[in-house]
Order: sequence, then structure tokens, then C-alpha cells
Amino acid sequence: MSVPPAVGVLAQVAELLLEEPADRGGALWRLSAEGRQLDANVIRMLPGSRVSGHVDPDLDVFLCVLGGTGRLEVDGGGQPLETGCVVWLPRGTRRALLADQDGLVYVTVHRRRPGLAIRSAAEAEGGEAACLLDRVCPGCDRPAQEAGARYCSRCGTQLPS
Repeated sequence: MSVPPAVGVLAQVAELLLEEPADRGGALWRLSAEGRQLDANVIRMLPGSRVSGHVDPDLDVFLCVLGGTGRLEVDGGGQPLETGCVVWLPRGTRRALLADQDGLVYVTVHRRRPGLAIRSAAEAEGGEAACLLDRVCPGCDRPAQEAGARYCSRCGTQLPS
């Protein structure tokens, strides 16, 4: 018999912002309930920081700005972001985020991705699979899509050096 997930308030954004040092960007909170169908993150971008342009070919993303200001670059155009903005980013859309001098705090929600699968060398086509551990985000456990990326394009956490 499975235990139903907890229902109710999961986090208070004001408390999250107070609990974490002001100079810490990245994921401040993640939805982690067992059996969930969604992934959700509260992200803080430090003033002047950027989430590089990227495309998610598989998932639509809902983004809601909780605080600060910034800019959304989508398919070559730009739009200002401020507290209260709600954005839908359809799969396949090229997007980037830039935080203004106040920084930017937002929540993202999307369908849950399946966990990373590690295949044996025998299963990998063309020989052994490349080791991509240096591209796995410590904030959301997702691999960076771009070689040489310094920050996670999904949650903004700095990637391992």
C-alpha cells in the first residue's frame, strides 16, 4: 500500500530567501515528494547573472517571477521580467534569462523527467559512454546540455569545475 504524498504548504519563499545567504544563487527549494508527476524549483539568480540560451526539446516550462527584475530572451526577442510575471515556455523554444541589479527569484514547473539512466558499455552504441559527471548539476541533478557550461540552464546552479 503506497502512502499518499503530503498535501498543503510546502515552502514559504520569504523564509527560503532569509535562510540562504544573499550571495547564494541557484535552487533554493525543489519539489521532492515521492511519486510526483511534476518537477518544481524556486531559483534565485544573483544580480547580473545569466542562464545561457538553451532549448528543451521535450518539456514545456511554466515560470513565475516571485521577486526582482530581469529579462527573458526568447527566440531572438526580449521581454522584461518583474514580480508577478507568468511565462509559458513551450518545448523547443530557445530561451535565456538575465537578472538585473536586483537579482531575480522565480519558480519553474514542468513535467517530471525520468531519472538519469546509466547504461553499461555493452549497451552504449559505438563503445563506452562518455563520462558526463562534470556536467551534472548539483542543484537539480540534470546534465548540462552545452559542453563547457558554467551554470545549469534549468536551475541556475553553478556546475562543478
